Amino acid sequence: MNEGGLKTHIDNFGNLVGRLEGRDKSAPVLRIGSHIDSQPYGGRFDGVIGVIGGLEVAQTLHEKGVVPPVSIEVVAFCDEEGSRFNKGLFGVRGMHGRLEEDELQRKDQHGTTRKEALIEFGCDPNQFSKWEYKDEEIGAYLELHIEQGPVLEEKGQGVGIVTGISGPLWLTVELAGFAGHAGSVPMSMRQDALVGAAAIITTLNNIASQNIENPTVGTVGNIEVFPNSRNIIAEKVRFTIDLRDMDMERRNAYERDLRKAIGDICAEQGLTYTIKEDTNSEPRYCAKWIKDCMKEGAALMNISPPELMSGPFHDALVMSYVCDYGMIFVRSKDGISHNPKEYSSYEDIALGTELLYHTTEKVLEKL
Repeated sequence: MNEGGLKTHIDNFGNLVGRLEGRDKSAPVLRIGSHIDSQPYGGRFDGVIGVIGGLEVAQTLHEKGVVPPVSIEVVAFCDEEGSRFNKGLFGVRGMHGRLEEDELQRKDQHGTTRKEALIEFGCDPNQFSKWEYKDEEIGAYLELHIEQGPVLEEKGQGVGIVTGISGPLWLTVELAGFAGHAGSVPMSMRQDALVGAAAIITTLNNIASQNIENPTVGTVGNIEVFPNSRNIIAEKVRFTIDLRDMDMERRNAYERDLRKAIGDICAEQGLTYTIKEDTNSEPRYCAKWIKDCMKEGAALMNISPPELMSGPFHDALVMSYVCDYGMIFVRSKDGISHNPKEYSSYEDIALGTELLYHTTEKVLEKL
């Protein structure tokens, strides 16, 4: 970022921010960004191309001697994925004052709190209650990202224009039964928390799969068992639920079905349970005027990108509550993401970055 002509700093929440000053330094800025953190079993394109692409746009303007009408900020947001503390979009929420009350007390699997991790990184604990931006200081937000799905590849297109982001619901479920010897407790007398968890996981899959025409998805990606021994009946199980849909009415109905099923299964198995809501967002749609800017930019490149929705959430999800936003997707080979085999060709990434550049030009004309 420094080499690209940007003024840089790291804020109180671990976000890396590079700023290309515009003619009107007091005007709402155009922000371009994404994230560089990944998953334990992640790839090297998810998030990263959006940061590098945004930097390429700003650096190109700088090298051309262009002083934009408003300032441009390129941001590498901290902890979008949420894989360490089981709650993502931390950096973008922190910089806009949208953290929850117990956010800094969340612990990773080793017992380290998020606050301790930030202090270890070098952040000032006296500043965690302060945030850098008011919403009105951001004029628009753009994000370049790999698709993480198969649509563009099926259509034979290198890039696409995003219409909106599916609404994610994240829950953490804890079940409590009673531990006993695996060899001596009769099956009819067991209070096996893992058996209950298995029934709930299967139910979630059935609920999300009941209509394959709907873009509903449900996933359990993390599970912890106590005491986690081969010959002891599981007494406690904690697992995560990820339920997403573009239709909030349908997603809410599925959530009600799931919560009822959890109660019924636990009653049948003699278990107690708690359900904690970690993330809950409605679907968020991209601004039409920014999509129009993308189409104008695409016309300059003699391409016609298809429109498609995003199942995964992105930093753009939080930014959608701050300002108008738009996203560009780049084709993912075989639709693979959150996997080391994740791949987008450099040609497609370059195409997406060029579209991001032309979109930036068009958006700056309207800010």
